[in-house]
Amino acid sequence: MSTILDKILADKAFEVAERKLIVSISDLEKVPAFSRTCLSMKQSLLTSETGIISEFKRKSPSLGWIHEDADVLMVTSGYSASGASGISILTDLPYFGGTPQDVIQARSFITCPVLRKDFVIDEYQLYEAKAMGADVILIIAAALTGKRTFELARKAHELGLEVLMEVHNTDEIRHANDFVDMIGVNNRNLKTFEQSIQVSFDLADKIPDHFVKISESGISKVETVKELRKVGFRGFLMGENFMKETNPAVALASFINALKS
Repeated sequence: MSTILDKILADKAFEVAERKLIVSISDLEKVPAFSRTCLSMKQSLLTSETGIISEFKRKSPSLGWIHEDADVLMVTSGYSASGASGISILTDLPYFGGTPQDVIQARSFITCPVLRKDFVIDEYQLYEAKAMGADVILIIAAALTGKRTFELARKAHELGLEVLMEVHNTDEIRHANDFVDMIGVNNRNLKTFEQSIQVSFDLADKIPDHFVKISESGISKVETVKELRKVGFRGFLMGENFMKETNPAVALASFINALKS
């Protein structure tokens, strides 16, 4: 039986095929941002007291619109000024209300590493990410074979991008390879969209320690971050908790202050 993830991936394949017809890889390589040296989210997390990766997203498949009129420059520059260790920006339009232009607009106004968050299935999207000014790309193990994960991660490294591989169970951790920099445990099941922080606690010791460990989704309490740090997580990707607020950057600053106190 087909799942929400299956539908998203089918739509993404069609979308990428269309974009390839409009802008070629050689065109992307000519964009000024393509030649910039990427920032390291891995190092940012390893040296951070808090490890918060704040996310910019206007909607989600599970909740619908969260912050429909959110201004990407105001939110992401505020995130950066408030001490985010990294910023995740959704570039999927149908399901998350984001576009590549969001990364392009935000890049010049933020100083921390940027994750282009999308459903990556094709090398073309890696070239796009580099041309946008992203530093990190997301590879979802549930969407790919182990071989395809390796191929995309290797190409990302060739382009100077870091790789965050997202997993939901022990089988997907086996997709990890030498070109993966960080492993993120998504506490939300992409097939049912149910979520549980327990997933991160269950998988913490299953992830080899040489990968920087990130917990994603469903985090809303300072105490949860502190407990997750105790079991080895160094990054905490948080979106809805901040984006549901009138001023997401102020919400982030408050959360970070509470975490440090």
